[in-house]
Amino acid sequence: PGLGRRFAERKRCADFECSMLMCRGKAMRDFKGPDCRFVNFKKGEAVYVYYKLIGESTELWAGSVGSDFGYFPKDLLEINHNYSNEELELPTDVSLACS
Repeated sequence: PGLGRRFAERKRCADFECSMLMCRGKAMRDFKGPDCRFVNFKKGEAVYVYYKLIGESTELWAGSVGSDFGYFPKDLLEINHNYSNEELELPTDVSLACS
């Protein structure tokens, strides 16, 4: 409620721009998002995490698979490498837009 186009008010990032990788994981099963704000992947693909939503939508993280970037359910990822132990809490901007 009151978030507008955002999924959450806050996020955790490794740096102030949320441009540094936080961790990498392996997709535990196929995922096809409900719209273009989500990244799709197949079981076994590498998924790179750039930020984690906190607050209202704690189940969503944002990351990339190949050249595609978007949100995905964190429960579908088996973390196999942490790039940073630093986690900064920052306000979220408007959610990724569909073009």
